Amino acid sequence: MSGHLEERRVFTEFLKKKSLKSTRERAALFDEIFSTHRHFDAEDLVIRMRERGTKISRATIYRTLEILHECGLVGRVRLNEEKYRYERLKRGEHHDHLVCTSCGKVIEFVDRAIEKRQIAVCRAHDFAATSHSHQIWGRCSSCRGRSGRGANRKAASSA
Repeated sequence: MSGHLEERRVFTEFLKKKSLKSTRERAALFDEIFSTHRHFDAEDLVIRMRERGTKISRATIYRTLEILHECGLVGRVRLNEEKYRYERLKRGEHHDHLVCTSCGKVIEFVDRAIEKRQIAVCRAHDFAATSHSHQIWGRCSSCRGRSGRGANRKAASSA
């Protein structure tokens, strides 16, 4: 927990700025999120919090995830129209995502050529980017292997 003092300070200040309460449940959720380095969804948090014996409503989890995303401490990857996967963000670090439309697996990658191209595009259009999200949807090797290559078109059209 102590390794995340800066993030906790950012979160606390953001709550104050938005006139939101700093509750025991939000603090417990913050600690749970910052105790892992993997992608998760809201239901994963519900299960993990219950396993720890922490009472927290789904609504509080969803609201707190939105707050953490808004203040830049948690990133999210859209899986479909209703579902996101989340991850805690590390200051000064950036990566992009490959998202499997079958199983929801999220693969992180860094590609310097893509980053340089994005900078060049912004310069060419005199645009000052503040953030961006690059996501590529498709099917991971495990899902392609399970159902064969013919299913790729169906999954891509539903994404």
